[in-house]
Amino acid sequence: MNEIIAISNRDSTTGLRVLFVDDDLKFCRLTSSYLTKHGYEVTLVHEGNAALQQAVSTSWDAIILDVMLPGMDGYEVLRRIRERSEVPVLMLTALGDEETDRIVGLEIGADDYLPKTFSPRELLARLKAVVRRSSRAQSIKQEQVFGPLSIKPLARLAYLNNELLPLTSVEFDLLMVLIQAKGRIKTREQLLSEIRDRNFDISDRSIDVHISALRRKLQDDPKNPRFIRTVRSAGYLFINPEENKE
Repeated sequence: MNEIIAISNRDSTTGLRVLFVDDDLKFCRLTSSYLTKHGYEVTLVHEGNAALQQAVSTSWDAIILDVMLPGMDGYEVLRRIRERSEVPVLMLTALGDEETDRIVGLEIGADDYLPKTFSPRELLARLKAVVRRSSRAQSIKQEQVFGPLSIKPLARLAYLNNELLPLTSVEFDLLMVLIQAKGRIKTREQLLSEIRDRNFDISDRSIDVHISALRRKLQDDPKNPRFIRTVRSAGYLFINPEENKE
């Protein structure tokens, strides 16, 4: 189960490398075959410990990660990946109808999730979206400073009091979308659309989960925010602390 297989379509390649982690060999091969037909270079791993080793020792454009794995489950693999890397991670789960299980993945750093009832076309669309999000903010070239918070958009890095913040790609994109709004309120629908490149039902709690995680890393108290203010029944607003001094 710990074999590692690289599959690519040499006649049509996007140049994007994907690590696909799932212990269902037939499902893994069929799905990866679809991705390679669309130009992706896919490496298959079927066990948690081997997945972690591959994830942190090689550069990937994205990781597709199943929750249920032998050796080490997908959640633990993701936790350990996030200690060392911000590579986009799309989680697969057989528990996709359970909101709590989806939220767990988002809280520990998943960029997106799919229940295993997905179609190959949907997987491809979501994969493109997480890769696209990870390469955003390229049009903003200069470092931006907001009091103790500084942002380096091209490097996709954020610092608080000169300490590097371990932001996921979704958290970084949310922060950039709020900053770019220049004091305008962003609704949940707008944030979902801008960071995911597709529409979600407004009942989806993923934006609130990501905002909560982002606030914790920014050491931002929702009741007395320095950076992100909740506007009741409207959405979220970025605050420049330098412009809000008494």
